[in-house]
Amino acid sequence: MPYNSVITRVNATALIPEEVSREIVQGVATTSLVMRLARRLPNMNRSQLRMPVLSALALAYFVDGDKGLKQTTSLEWENKYVNAEEIACIVPIPEAVLDDVDYDIWSEARPRIIEAIGQLFDLAVFNGTAAPALWPQNITAAAAAAGNNVALGTGADIYDDIMGDTGTLSTVEADGFVPNGHAGVIAVRALLRGLRDANGVPIFVRSPQEGGGYELDGSPITFANNAGMNAAASLLISGDWSQLVYSIRQDITWKILDQAVITDAAGNIVYNLPQQDMVALRAVMRLGWQVPNPINIVQATEANRYPFAVLTP
Repeated sequence: MPYNSVITRVNATALIPEEVSREIVQGVATTSLVMRLARRLPNMNRSQLRMPVLSALALAYFVDGDKGLKQTTSLEWENKYVNAEEIACIVPIPEAVLDDVDYDIWSEARPRIIEAIGQLFDLAVFNGTAAPALWPQNITAAAAAAGNNVALGTGADIYDDIMGDTGTLSTVEADGFVPNGHAGVIAVRALLRGLRDANGVPIFVRSPQEGGGYELDGSPITFANNAGMNAAASLLISGDWSQLVYSIRQDITWKILDQAVITDAAGNIVYNLPQQDMVALRAVMRLGWQVPNPINIVQATEANRYPFAVLTP
């Protein structure tokens, strides 16, 4: 992992004024796909949030005649946890470069850092990329473990792979959940646009209700334009997004460092900020997520139950 990344004069050349346009052209910083679709819980007061989840259902019985005995029943709960983990980065820059730049470089850096945090969080949740050990199994792996994955090309076409009686949506429904949204890599858009019925009419059309976006079976598709999904592992994730929850222990905090020493993992000094006339912007965020996956009357076995399904390459 890098410990010596720094904004040099060469990196910031485009921001140092010349007789050229002063406008900085940047793409819009995208936010986390998971945070847009999942259900946010209240902020955490500690590093771990305990959630009691229903694990055994009540049973009802017929009474035998007027004097029959009524039977008893019970319910059970188990604990599931949201563990807050830290995401952080430091952006060092020499003070001489900062003085020569005719822009507020920190205001330019902040959206890019927010975008990077969102991408890292999404990749960890969807695919397990660089995920902390205390976080739950990623959605792609957990869906596969429950039998809720369908490979592209299994059916007659992508319509069959998603909407058919053995498609991804049916596996979620068989587990007692109703899909209400989809998250997909951008390449899925082309697959959907190219699908036609027998008369050559496009099957998937843009939804006026979703601002011209795509939808499947009446539910919107949100595309990961932040590269927060690994297309080699999952193309489309469909499910009940109310079952995916996250909580923030510490929102993004920013701190300008000017009297710090930055070291690598071995303890070697990479930058000595005061001695090298440098400053650095530090960003820190702590958050966690969980899929409670409560028992329901359709599928009582937890190992076979999961509120998401994945269309795999």
